[in-house]
Amino acid sequence: MKYKKNTPFMNLITMVPIWLPFIPTVFVDILFYLYMRICFPIYGLEMVKRSEYIQVLDRNKLKYLTWYEKLGCMYCGYMNGVLRWMKEVAGRTESYWCGIMHENKPNFITQEHQTRQSFIAFNDEQSFEKEYKK
Repeated sequence: MKYKKNTPFMNLITMVPIWLPFIPTVFVDILFYLYMRICFPIYGLEMVKRSEYIQVLDRNKLKYLTWYEKLGCMYCGYMNGVLRWMKEVAGRTESYWCGIMHENKPNFITQEHQTRQSFIAFNDEQSFEKEYKK
């Protein structure tokens, strides 16, 4: 994807909807962290390392970026990373409580963690009984 510069006015207008989710995301990030630290040991699930998903302080070292481009890169690194991290936490939770694939409908994109974690096929009652009704 090609980096495109807009007019400063257009950039200013779009900053509000871009940055608006930041505070709620930080709040949800903290809630997910507390959830994982409390519940994963109880469930016997492996912790998800945030540092493997969130990288904020790397592109800010690039000397050819302006301060506001560096800030934008830090924002994107945090937001995309924390969402990927939360997705992994949620995926491990789903595999613990209900490791059943979703119904394969047209235009539905199967969630990657479901294939990676060997979820039970949709409508496979026998496998469900064997795995979850022990």
